[in-house]
Amino acid sequence: MSEPDHSGDSPTEVVDNFIADIEAKDLDGAMSHVAEDVYYDNVPIGDMDGRDKMREFLTPMLGGAGPVQFEVIRQTATGNTVMNERVDRFHTGSGRQIELPVMGIFEVNDGLITFWRDYFDNGTFMRQIKGS
Repeated sequence: MSEPDHSGDSPTEVVDNFIADIEAKDLDGAMSHVAEDVYYDNVPIGDMDGRDKMREFLTPMLGGAGPVQFEVIRQTATGNTVMNERVDRFHTGSGRQIELPVMGIFEVNDGLITFWRDYFDNGTFMRQIKGS
């Protein structure tokens, strides 16, 4: 099965479609917007290279019982770089809802995300994980 060709999509369209697939919990769809050698840096948690590692990281978040929402508050693009301010909402394996303010940066080349870095406050994340 061949992957969809996103090369005609603008960088903003690629990121928007990636986020829509995340929210739909369509991991295969989301990964179709990502280059095989993507670099993903989830700043306070760590970085990873490659689509397979990204898929492995995202699987638990998208496999949870509750919805996943990446609410984009503001977004801007210059050339192949898309930056957005978001509130990411998802449920943990223990059923807690996490609501996390995030700043994301994406680079898109030839219709695929080649770089994704998210910045967020790990203290906010950990307080919600612990339920305090």
